[in-house]
Amino acid sequence: MSVRQSLLAILDQGPCYGYQLRAEFDRRTGALRPLNVGQIYNTLDRLERDGLARNSGSDDQGHVYWEITDAGRADVRRWLDSPVARTTTGRDELAMKIAVAATLPGVEVAEVIRTQRAASLALLEEAADEIVPGRATDAEELARAVVADARVFAVEAELRWLDRVEERLAQHPEHALALELSTERPKRGRPARDAAVAAG
Repeated sequence: MSVRQSLLAILDQGPCYGYQLRAEFDRRTGALRPLNVGQIYNTLDRLERDGLARNSGSDDQGHVYWEITDAGRADVRRWLDSPVARTTTGRDELAMKIAVAATLPGVEVAEVIRTQRAASLALLEEAADEIVPGRATDAEELARAVVADARVFAVEAELRWLDRVEERLAQHPEHALALELSTERPKRGRPARDAAVAAG
């Protein structure tokens, strides 16, 4: 989630000071991953630098208020009107770890998967405790439910993927998966695979 965009969207509702912004962020995101105040002020400084928000002065209690600019309002509108880009080309650390483990001689990849599954199940149990049962009765409860549901579904998807990895591994004898270091010296420049794809 874009903390920067979320804080800017909150400022679009009206001027806020730092601690107020943090409280509003927590209210609107279920307080599942609270922000620290330093992160709030660093983000506000960047928003001001980029011309999206400005310091609008302080009250008699010393609270420094921030307000959105016209450019900030346009930025919030673009963010809300645009889908979140979920790339399929990024490097997924868990997928890379298991892929490498599956090709290393002497590594018990099933144990790597068991360890991950145990951690994922613990995370699922923790996320399930945050689920709002039944129908949300107010806006804050709805926000909490949306974020909690997303966490549960993400962990459930990870567990299904681990099942699929185990199915794939079961189709091969263990010794067939190990890759020894190649004795072929790679040439500088593009990897040979790219050249083969281009030629094909």
